[in-house]
Amino acid sequence: MLFNPSIAKMAEASGEKCPSLLNVKEKTKQQLHAILKNFGSKKDLVLDPDLMRPLDRLTGGASFLKDNGVDKIFKLERADRHKSLNGCDRRIYIVRPKVNIIKIIADQIANERAKNETRKYKIVMVPRKLFLCESLLEQEGVHGLCELDELHFDLLPLDTDIISMENPDFFKAFYMDNDLTGLHTVSRGVSTLQSIFGEIPNIYCIGKAGKMCYELLRQMSVGEKINKPIDYPKSEIGHMFLIDREVDLVTPLCTQVTYEGLLDDMFGIHCACIEFRSEITQKDHPVKVMLNSEDKVYDGIRNRHFTNVFDFLRTEAQELQKKSDKRKDMKSVSEMKDFVATDLRHLNQNKAVLSYHIGACEQIIAKKNKGDFQEYIQTEHSLLEGSSQRENFNYIEESINKQNSLMSNLRLLCLLSLTNDGIPAREYKSLKTQFLHSHGFEQMVTFHSLKKVGLLKEQETTTQSKVTAGVAALTRTSAFKTLRKRLNLIPAADIDLRNPCDMSYVFSGAYTPLSCRLVEQVLEREGFIGLEDVTKLLPGGVHTDVRLPTPGKGGRGNNNAPGRAAKVVLVYFIGGCTYSEIAALRLLGKLKGFRFLVATTCIYNSGSMLETVVDKPQV
Repeated sequence: MLFNPSIAKMAEASGEKCPSLLNVKEKTKQQLHAILKNFGSKKDLVLDPDLMRPLDRLTGGASFLKDNGVDKIFKLERADRHKSLNGCDRRIYIVRPKVNIIKIIADQIANERAKNETRKYKIVMVPRKLFLCESLLEQEGVHGLCELDELHFDLLPLDTDIISMENPDFFKAFYMDNDLTGLHTVSRGVSTLQSIFGEIPNIYCIGKAGKMCYELLRQMSVGEKINKPIDYPKSEIGHMFLIDREVDLVTPLCTQVTYEGLLDDMFGIHCACIEFRSEITQKDHPVKVMLNSEDKVYDGIRNRHFTNVFDFLRTEAQELQKKSDKRKDMKSVSEMKDFVATDLRHLNQNKAVLSYHIGACEQIIAKKNKGDFQEYIQTEHSLLEGSSQRENFNYIEESINKQNSLMSNLRLLCLLSLTNDGIPAREYKSLKTQFLHSHGFEQMVTFHSLKKVGLLKEQETTTQSKVTAGVAALTRTSAFKTLRKRLNLIPAADIDLRNPCDMSYVFSGAYTPLSCRLVEQVLEREGFIGLEDVTKLLPGGVHTDVRLPTPGKGGRGNNNAPGRAAKVVLVYFIGGCTYSEIAALRLLGKLKGFRFLVATTCIYNSGSMLETVVDKPQV
């Protein structure tokens, strides 16, 4: 079941259908089916390791591949570049279009040809072919030995309201390497959504990447209309936001405190799947568990603040116990037979899932009680509020000298920089020197990379002396401080974490995600009118809203979305998003009567985002 039942019933009652992201998955699956079927009845498959999870989620398992003639499945390994893979006389590679990966494939093909092995090859690049990769194959002398194709795997539905490109490399490629090829995939993914759900009448672009994607989308639409008139279905999505991650780099660095966010921080969630280790499952092997709204236990706790999770799990455990105790009152064989046939299996599954989540909570609590977690959180909140700056600096310095986690130290340094438009020159040099002494001088590259993506930088020096500049710069007004005040990102009153009515609950009431606040403000104002003083402070300073002409009026209305579509909002995070932002948008939808669909290049946490740009020592 893909949709939320309550939403589906509302749609049926109104005579309108609800946007189902399953259609996107089916479209990609059909393309993969055609690629496999058109390459002979029997073939081997070699997969890029980065694509194994997304493809497994797309196909639903190996049975789909077997039904389409796949005999053996191999993982593409660097160590196998000069080895022959024993298998059929036909082989398909499904890979990302990366130079290092294409070089491995070229070496494998050349090696097998040198051994006089006769085989037909096909290289399928995901999400599209790149001329650079074709040129490399030509240089290696194997271009004529293989067919080339592409799989438009632009978006993968992960839940009823989440759809992701599942490309964690996008952040580094776009913001550090200035590689714009990923924007084409984003735009084509949006184009696919419009072909299924209808043309979106209200589009809001926030940030440079958002504007660029919209321009690409417009060019694609013009090109398609020239080749063949497009007959879009009736619009089911009323609004779309294209948000550049650069606009809000603060939010991904904040410590997550919703249950779903903590699971990602602690264990890592990949393609909506988590792997629980033996200390949680009490089994000899790890257990993989799907995390989506079909799991009613998980759906009930995923967006809750962690302090409110155990109460729910306790109630669920009591309900399961009551259902289990029903068997004691059974007096006939038929009653027992019905119970075993209908309830027992479901009951055992729910018990297992419940025990996993209780075990995960225990692990999370153990980590929170270890070390100086509370002091860390307090420093983080003080940085967001702009208070106790000298104490914050001292804590960061102490944390570096105590050689705390590399990632936690980097998070604090980046937050200090982002909330103050850079770190004062004297403090920057001092912290950098101490960091390199603690974590190694190879981290010089990390500082350079973080500067390139805009996460960590030194404040520009003023005409003041170095001594006075360092003190003044810690308290001077920055763009973030102005945004924090004008958008009310720091709640004035305490937030009820059990029954939240403000998006800041995702960070214990200390901070409202800037990206989500912008979405709220634009929807309330039906555009950027009145937000000019805010948008000019955002990185890139680019924003625009586009509305389709209202049918029959020849003009542009404030809200041209028909019927229920006016309450359906697609938010596309270009550069990735966190589970905290998704939870905040879900609450906003509940409070304001919207249904939010979240699209993103990937879902990450502060650690996995920083890992893409942190220099990894060569082993």
